Amino acid sequence: MATPVHFEIHAGDPARAQAFYTAVLDWKFSQFGEMPYWGIETGEDATINGGLLPRTGDAPADGQTANSFVLTVLVEDCQATVDAAVANGGSVAVPKTAVPGIGWTAYIKDTEGNVFGAMQHDPAAA
Repeated sequence: MATPVHFEIHAGDPARAQAFYTAVLDWKFSQFGEMPYWGIETGEDATINGGLLPRTGDAPADGQTANSFVLTVLVEDCQATVDAAVANGGSVAVPKTAVPGIGWTAYIKDTEGNVFGAMQHDPAAA
């Protein structure tokens, strides 16, 4: 079984993207040598899992710089994360939605047009 171990965010303005993810998710960035590449520290106990679901919109167009999976991050409060994203220049791609028996999820578009998911565990979600 292949296990995801790394993700990348493609950004037109790396400094703006770093500011967004630092403010919204408290991620830390460090430049990799002299390269235009920054490592992302997501937390001390960071793990990564994934999911597959039917596409709700058109497939990405050919020629895009990245055609990617959606990364979903575990957050304390889904709505607070959505609100922080919007306050920092992001937008709502899919509003907060209950996943019955699991929790709450939302999809957020960052300042670079990338979409990521936010998931809050809450077995009472309905």
